[in-house]
Amino acid sequence: MNQWIQREADELLSKLVEWRRDFHRHPELGFEEIRTAGIVTAHLQGLGLEVSSGVGKTGVVALVEPDDLTADSETVLLRFDMDALPIQEDTGLPFASEAPGVMHACGHDGHTAIGMGVAQLLARHRNELPGRVKLVFQPAEEGLGGALAMISDGALDAPRPATAYGLHLWSRLPFKEVVVQPGPLWAAADQFSLMIQGKGGHGATPHDTIDATLVACQVVVALQSIVSRNTDPADTAVVSVGAFHSGTVGNIISERAVLEGTVRSFEPAVRSLLHRRIDEICAGVCQALGATYEFSMRSCVPPTSNSVAGAQLMEQVASAVVGAQNVTQIPPMMVGEDMAEFLNRAPGCFVLVGAASPEDGIFSPHHSPTFNFEERVLPTGVALLTEAAFAQLASRQPGGKATDE
Repeated sequence: MNQWIQREADELLSKLVEWRRDFHRHPELGFEEIRTAGIVTAHLQGLGLEVSSGVGKTGVVALVEPDDLTADSETVLLRFDMDALPIQEDTGLPFASEAPGVMHACGHDGHTAIGMGVAQLLARHRNELPGRVKLVFQPAEEGLGGALAMISDGALDAPRPATAYGLHLWSRLPFKEVVVQPGPLWAAADQFSLMIQGKGGHGATPHDTIDATLVACQVVVALQSIVSRNTDPADTAVVSVGAFHSGTVGNIISERAVLEGTVRSFEPAVRSLLHRRIDEICAGVCQALGATYEFSMRSCVPPTSNSVAGAQLMEQVASAVVGAQNVTQIPPMMVGEDMAEFLNRAPGCFVLVGAASPEDGIFSPHHSPTFNFEERVLPTGVALLTEAAFAQLASRQPGGKATDE
């Protein structure tokens, strides 16, 4: 490991905390990260970097490269997400969200701060880089397709990166523990919507109606049979209904019900089965009970899967940064993450960095109104991705080992 990286990352702690708390106080939803992107852009320009803003609507891309860069030099991509969630914060923190109903409940404020710190270190040592680093600050990670929006807008073009690396702070992992593993880490995530149309009427004359609420209830129960009876027990899958809207008052039988849910899987065949069976079950229940329906499925993100070589490089990097005893693996999680879109085009590695501090009350799950993370982990994130960039580019130099298999 470059010995200066950890030292200089640690020296950034107070600034990283300042940036993080500012972003946390002023969260912005996906594709609305105007203020956040503006701060990032100004910081990157202040470092003398070539910056493109408005990529994928509100994304920011910057290049860090040495003066003597050769035409055939490799490019490595580092990605940082910026968006918040539509959640009312309930942490009581002195830097709590000032935006009603909007909160950084997943750590993206920390990721953006880490990205600004990485940019600062790389810019300071750019003439020591054996290649080029593309910094990608992404909007709309939370199910809105920000990665694809940036890719469609040219984020992977001119120059095209050969590899990609990223991280996610994780509030339920021990402090500074780093999860690095080849293959799938997180699942494919899809969203579905079902609109069930019945026939409304008086609550006292149900025989004159087709009760959309009753039909929808039957659909919700029947959907639970997909994972328990249609998928192979050796496979992993989730079908969850998260929203159920039907009716207005207690004495009127509803004519319409809307269900919204999520589907998670790892294997393409399982993913296809889940999509098909949701449609079939809704069709069967509605036919039996006299209702009609409309079904839509939106594919959000593919599985987040690390290359073998990318994981090997990150394992070495993480061992140097946090110690080999703090580098671990976990069973793949059903969480979705559109870093997958970058990894599918530039194989590399996405890691989880432990940011829990139960003794200080920092252990709430992600997407919770009480979510927080241990800010002392921010320099660790900076060191991990700064060193990953140097290590990846060095591996392409004469005598280095290629790591894009």
